[in-house]
Amino acid sequence: MVGLHKSDFKNPVVRWIDQRLPIPSMLTKEYAEFPTPKNFNYFWNFGALAMVCLVVMIVTGIFLAMHYTPHVDHAFDSVERIMRDVNYGWLLRYIHMNGASMFFIVVYIHIFRGLYYGSYKAPRELLWMLGVVILLLMMATAFMGYVLPWGQMSFWGATVITNLFSAIPVFGDSIVAWLWGGFAIDNPTLNRFYSLHYLLPFLIVGVVFLHVVALHITGSNNPLGIEPKGPQDTIPFHPYYTIKDSFGLVIFLIVFAFFVFFAPNYMGHPDNYIPANPLVTPAHIVPEWYFLPFYAILRAVPDKLGGVVLMFASIFVLFVLPWLDTSPVRSMKFRPLARPFFWVFVVACLVLGYCGAMPAEGIWVTISRVGTAYYFLYFLVILPVLGKLERPLPLPASISQRVLGGGPVPAGAASKPMEKA
Repeated sequence: MVGLHKSDFKNPVVRWIDQRLPIPSMLTKEYAEFPTPKNFNYFWNFGALAMVCLVVMIVTGIFLAMHYTPHVDHAFDSVERIMRDVNYGWLLRYIHMNGASMFFIVVYIHIFRGLYYGSYKAPRELLWMLGVVILLLMMATAFMGYVLPWGQMSFWGATVITNLFSAIPVFGDSIVAWLWGGFAIDNPTLNRFYSLHYLLPFLIVGVVFLHVVALHITGSNNPLGIEPKGPQDTIPFHPYYTIKDSFGLVIFLIVFAFFVFFAPNYMGHPDNYIPANPLVTPAHIVPEWYFLPFYAILRAVPDKLGGVVLMFASIFVLFVLPWLDTSPVRSMKFRPLARPFFWVFVVACLVLGYCGAMPAEGIWVTISRVGTAYYFLYFLVILPVLGKLERPLPLPASISQRVLGGGPVPAGAASKPMEKA
């Protein structure tokens, strides 16, 4: 029939739909038959796990929003009512609360995998940059969500973070007043944060869609960091990686369930079970754990504006990373000099996270400054210089040859196809 899409599905209902709206054909092409490198390891599971976390957070968030009251006089009590009176409200809240931590754990591992295997290099620069946009949106969403229970740490965390914008010359105070909706954190602030916390996850879905489209245009990177040389280097996504992702999902859900049912408040702060009181300042104000490395960078600088600039720069430097790393080789597996610097960078990030949870005094400030210095040196000095000086190990001739035990070829010869791509 003229105008209808040619469909190969045998099921008459699916074929009828596919002829008029070829979504089944698109999903089959982009997921079931999509050619992927045959040497993925389990670190490639975390992209799919991040999508699962996003769906879980949206679904539980919608149900929680049905019972939450965004008013400073009722917000804390409404959360307690969800926990005590709403059927399975405690489960919804614990899944949502711990889901945020699980989401960040999965995304951070996903990012460090990309850093180790060079997934930000050409032709995947835009794919990487969209991932950084997703991280920024996640941070904004999580910060606003942390304010909603209206406990002590919610109120004072919002006070500290929003006041950072006052360091901006000329416009700082106006920005803070705009964020607050007045001259102090009050009901307009809570309403704004509630609205944006509900909206931003759907914006994340849109950016994730672009992220996946960019991935399917350029193809996936792989642990060797070399492009597939032909069909012999790839396998269909289904059933090979759907099964592998399913196994990873089961392990992830076991860990997730452990925290939900046995340690639901382990990654939270006990002060947030105290109603917000503007007249009583907590002894030690700290954000959620996934912000602690950036909080340590903020406090490492004695100047308020300098700390704010460095904190935001620690994220924005990731946008330009594809052009900072000058090495023609992607994977750290073939970069013997860069590999130890990378692991020191990982340790520095963990140390910064620990320092962010400690008081901003004494040895913790010194360690934070050392960690901050190395964080920026890694991106701005070490990677650009090593790319010029390092002699990488020989790269495999192809993915299949390495998987089947073949020998390497000189690094220059194997990297030419990658550079051309």
